[in-house]
Amino acid sequence: MRLVRGLPALLLAVACVLLCGAAPASAHAALTGSDPAQGAVVDKAPTQVSLTFSEQVALSDGSLRVLDPKGQRVDTGKAANLRGTTYGVKVRAGLPDGTYTVTYQAVSADSHPISGAFTFSIGAPSATTVPASGQAVGGGIVGGLYGLARYVSYAGFIVLVGGAAFVLACWQRGAGVRVVQRLVVSGWVAITAATLALLLLRGSYTSSGKVADIVDLSLLGQVLETKSGAALVSRLLLLAAGALFIAVLFGAYVKRDAEETSGTAGGGAAGEAAAVRAAERRDLTFGLALGGSVLAVGLALTWAMAEHASTGIQPGIAMPVDVLHLLAVATWLGGLAALLVALYRAPSIETAAVRRFSRIAFGSVVTLAATGLYQSWRQVGSWSALTGTTYGQLLLVKIGLAAVLVGTAWISRRWTAQLATTPTAAAKARPKGGVSARSKGSSAASGRNGGSSAAPDSAGSRDPERAAQLARQRAAMATARAKQVRDADPARSGLRRSVLAEAGVAVVLLAVTTMLTSTEPGRAEEAAGTAVPSASQSSGPVSLRIPFDTGGQDGKGTVGLALDPARVGGNQLHIYVVRPDGKAFDVPEVKVAFTLKAKDIGPLSVTPDHITTGHWSATGVQIPMAGDWEIAVTVRTSDIDQVTVNKNAKIGLNNG
Repeated sequence: MRLVRGLPALLLAVACVLLCGAAPASAHAALTGSDPAQGAVVDKAPTQVSLTFSEQVALSDGSLRVLDPKGQRVDTGKAANLRGTTYGVKVRAGLPDGTYTVTYQAVSADSHPISGAFTFSIGAPSATTVPASGQAVGGGIVGGLYGLARYVSYAGFIVLVGGAAFVLACWQRGAGVRVVQRLVVSGWVAITAATLALLLLRGSYTSSGKVADIVDLSLLGQVLETKSGAALVSRLLLLAAGALFIAVLFGAYVKRDAEETSGTAGGGAAGEAAAVRAAERRDLTFGLALGGSVLAVGLALTWAMAEHASTGIQPGIAMPVDVLHLLAVATWLGGLAALLVALYRAPSIETAAVRRFSRIAFGSVVTLAATGLYQSWRQVGSWSALTGTTYGQLLLVKIGLAAVLVGTAWISRRWTAQLATTPTAAAKARPKGGVSARSKGSSAASGRNGGSSAAPDSAGSRDPERAAQLARQRAAMATARAKQVRDADPARSGLRRSVLAEAGVAVVLLAVTTMLTSTEPGRAEEAAGTAVPSASQSSGPVSLRIPFDTGGQDGKGTVGLALDPARVGGNQLHIYVVRPDGKAFDVPEVKVAFTLKAKDIGPLSVTPDHITTGHWSATGVQIPMAGDWEIAVTVRTSDIDQVTVNKNAKIGLNNG
């Protein structure tokens, strides 16, 4: 019981662990070219700057900027689609010589934000005060909240659709069980609240990343005009219809069960009435199944139309496959959640219902295997991407978890088969002589309260407080007997344990799946690696260790710097600060600056983000051209104690 109640907490804990340390979302569209080219030196000032991406992106006013060496904007502010996946912005006429920085911020076709920066020069390179790294989007507090809302929306969809399918297809009498009703309603509440949160967070998530911008109505208006905004609004409309579906699902079946239980017609009339009620139940089930299927497919489409399936190769096939994949996940895992609460909290559940779900779950697993195989081929693309990209590595983790889940499900199927062949616990618990546990308990209670069955009732009629006390005692005894009957069946107990294990693995699997949907597909990541502008060269990762001494207390140590892949273009920068004994420690501030003295470029300053104790990192660090760069690291250990240490490193040069 405690384990079942703890599942929501486990789900939230997994989400927090994954999201609290989450980095900004990976770029799902890659910059494949630009004019002027990255790092190029042109003789004549261009009239416009254009960027070409690996797929279509959405650009707003001001999201594509050109900055002069002093950091002042020289573009017109209006980005336009020139052709296909090429976008451009006009610049002022008569630009003077020097190094210019181009920054961009956009939303890729699969709804994820991207950003970056690069430089080009007119006449000759010059010093510039513009930071070498572009604005990071998709991270921070807003990014964490957005990721959490995505996770909750997936979980809500699974519980809502899977729980309703379990009631309709496996256990219609479960519509009258309160814990099952609460489960399905909680799924609806979760996905509705998460969708509203995603709609509010979307504007800030794809632009500034500021918490204050969450309530900016102008950003909300811009979101509503995008594909992602349309998908979220469509989801809300479908959920409004879903609320009506839930009300009919639970209300209609409960009413039918009450009518069938209270039917009193005799003779042939009773048989005819039963046949009419059976036909009405079949019609009701068909109508609810049809309406529920339409709603479930519509909800799944709101993900397929706005994320990975809608971009890349074969979107016409990928979107229906993605819908089928989502529905199979919901039917299996959502039904599993409904079965779990029924096994632990419901007074009883028919063996036939468990067997029906076992068959449906098996069909869902087959569907997941087929659709997952296609999605893996489409998103990964090659064996090298399977192990060499973040998406491929996460996919391997997901496959491993799915294998564990299938193995646990196989154990559950074995327990299900035993449920069908072993005597019921209720039959075993019935005392000799044909007296039920309930009647035996009632007799015992009567004996303790005066030796006759009439005594308690008579006393209770004269003393309402005593009657209420006796009613509570009987209810507690009935609950204890029901639990004893459930626990007396070894097959049921084994099934409960295996289903609980399935649910625990499913929670982690859902977390990994959510991470996959916000990670750049392996095929796109490999394409981005080979589609770097022609000026891009790499000398291999740069790794430096530089001792420092600020002169103050606790001011000695060593700063380690790693620049990967040390190429012309975007790079990943990591800074590590350790004491003389090698232990990591934090300092108030670390800054880095890159200077190419031979071309009079720089210093290009970078302020990395603090990751953990003694570790700082920055993404998208732009190196405009190859050369022997001076890397200066400033370490501040107190309000007044700081020092700048430097070392030269070859970046973008082929040392062959």
